[in-house]
Amino acid sequence: MYNEYEIRPLPLSVPAWRSRVEAFLQANGLRLEEVDYYAGVFKHGSDEEILAGGGLKGDVIKCVAVGKDLREEGFSSRLVSHLLSEASTAGFSSVKVFTKAENEHVFADMGFKTIACGGKAILMERGEGLEKLKAKYERLKAEAGSGATGCIVMNANPFTRGHQYLIEQAARRCTRLFVIAVGEDCSQFSYAERVEMIRAGAAHLENVSVIEGSSYVVSATTFPTYFLKSRDEGTDTQICLDLDLFARHIAPSLGVEVRFVGSEPFDALTHRYNELMAQELPKRGIRVEEVERLEDISASLVRRRLAEGDFSGAASLVPRSTYPYLLGWLATSALERELDLTPKPGLVDRYDNGAHRDMDYNTMKRSISALRPFFMQMAVLAADGLEISRLQEMGRNAEKAMLQATGNVNTHRGALFALGLSVAVASFLLHRDRRLNAEELRKEISATAKRFPMAEGTHGSVVRTRHGAGGALAAAQEAWPLLFADWLPFYREHKDDAYGLHKTLLRIMAALDDTNILYRGGAEAAERVKEEAQRLLADFSEYGLKRLNASLVSTNISPGGSADMLALVLFFDAVC
Repeated sequence: MYNEYEIRPLPLSVPAWRSRVEAFLQANGLRLEEVDYYAGVFKHGSDEEILAGGGLKGDVIKCVAVGKDLREEGFSSRLVSHLLSEASTAGFSSVKVFTKAENEHVFADMGFKTIACGGKAILMERGEGLEKLKAKYERLKAEAGSGATGCIVMNANPFTRGHQYLIEQAARRCTRLFVIAVGEDCSQFSYAERVEMIRAGAAHLENVSVIEGSSYVVSATTFPTYFLKSRDEGTDTQICLDLDLFARHIAPSLGVEVRFVGSEPFDALTHRYNELMAQELPKRGIRVEEVERLEDISASLVRRRLAEGDFSGAASLVPRSTYPYLLGWLATSALERELDLTPKPGLVDRYDNGAHRDMDYNTMKRSISALRPFFMQMAVLAADGLEISRLQEMGRNAEKAMLQATGNVNTHRGALFALGLSVAVASFLLHRDRRLNAEELRKEISATAKRFPMAEGTHGSVVRTRHGAGGALAAAQEAWPLLFADWLPFYREHKDDAYGLHKTLLRIMAALDDTNILYRGGAEAAERVKEEAQRLLADFSEYGLKRLNASLVSTNISPGGSADMLALVLFFDAVC
C-alpha cells in the first residue's frame, strides 16, 4: 500500500503551496506555524491533494496531520520517520514533538518519551538531550554544596538595571542562586550576548551562577507563545507545560527550592505566566517569590529607545556593564541602515551591486553579522582602558572573521576601523563618567588614533603615496572634522525627510577625499564625483540617484569611504 504514495518537500516560500498547506492543516484542526522544512504526502504522480504532512523547526516536529484516507493505514509512522531522518541529516541527535495527549501512543511506539504535560498537550522526546542537560545541572548542584538554592529564568534582551536588581534581591534570600538565560536565539541580542551581559552584571555577587540555557526552559518548544507575544486559547496549556518540565526535571537536577520572578504590571503574557507559576510550582514543593519591579524599567523600553536613536535614554536603564553591548548594537545597526539605503550611487544596496563584482547584498549582510560580536568585545575591552595593542589584535581578529564570512572579500575594512575606534572611545568615556558629546569624543578619538601605527599595504596607503590623501587613519587622527561640523548637523536637519539619508550621503560624497574613488579612478574621477554629487544635492530626485548610480557603475567607481562615513554619522547621531 505504501508504494502508492510518496513524500515530497513542499516549498512554503511559494504562496500557492503555503495556502494549500494552511488549508490542509485547518481542515485537520491545526494551524501552520513557522517551520524550516515541511513535507507532504501525495499519491504517486499526483499533487492534487495533500493526504498527510508534517514539518520541522530545528529539532522539533510540528504541524503533523494525517488525512482521513490514511489514518487507518498507520501512515503517521512513515511520515514521522521521514522527519526524523531529515532532523538527523540536519545534525540533531534528539528530536521533540509537541502534540495532543491522545496522540501519545502514536509517538511512544516510535521511541518517544513524554517529558512534560500541560493540560491536553504533551511534550515528547526521542533521544538523550534532556538527560544530558540534567546530568550537567546535577554536577552544578554538587559543586554548589548545601544550602537553600534559588533560580531565576530570564531573557535579558538586553540586561537592565531591573534584571540586576532582581538578581541582587534574590541572592540575598538564598545560599546559592542559579540564573538560567533563555536559550532561544530569536531576540534582538543573541544568546551569547545575553549570557555575557548577565554574567557581567552579576559578577559582583559570589553566590550567583549564570548557567546554560536550553530548549527545555522557556523556549519556543515549551512555550512558543512567549516568543510571539500573543495570547490565545492555548497559552495556558503552553505555560503549564513549561512549568511542568521545570518542576519535573530542571528544579530537581539543580536542587531548586525557590524560583524568583519580577513583578510584571505591563506585559499581560508575562503576568499570566507569573500567576500560573505561583499556582502550580508550590504544588510541586517549589516556592515562588515575587520581587517588586525596580521603577519603570523594562528591556522593551531599552530596545525602543535604541531604535529611536536615544542612546542616553537607553543607557539610563541599564547597568554600566551593559553599555558595551548597546554600543556594539548601534554600530551594527548603523552598518545595516547604510546597506539598506536604496538606491545608492555606485554602492551595494537592495537593488543591485553598484560598481562591485565581488560582493552583493547578502555578502554585506554576512560581513556585518561577522563583525557584530567584535564591536561589542572592543567596547568591553575599552572599559578597562584604550590599550592600542589589544585593540589592534581585536581588529585583526574581526577582519579575519569578516574575510571568512565573505569568501575573502574586503567588505568593511574601513568601517571596521572607524566604527571600532568610535565604539571603543565611547565605551572608555562612559566607564569614566565622561559625557558623550562631540567635543569629548573628538578629543579622545584624535588622541587614541595618533597612537596607532600607519598601516602599509592597504588601498589607503597606495592612495597616500599616489595622491597625498591621508586615508582612514589620518582622518581619524583629525577626528573627522567635517563629520561633526557639517555632515552630522546636516543629517539631523534632514532626518525627517524621506530622502534625508540619501541627501546626507551626497553631502559626504561632495566633500570627502574618498580613498576608494581615488584608488579606482584617480584624482580626476574623485573631483568629478564630488561635482556630480553636489549638483544632484542641489536638484535632488530619485531618478537622479539612479542616473548617478549608472554613471558610477559604468566607470567602475564606488564611493565606499563615503558609505563608511554615512554609517559613522548614524552611530554618532545616536550616541551624542
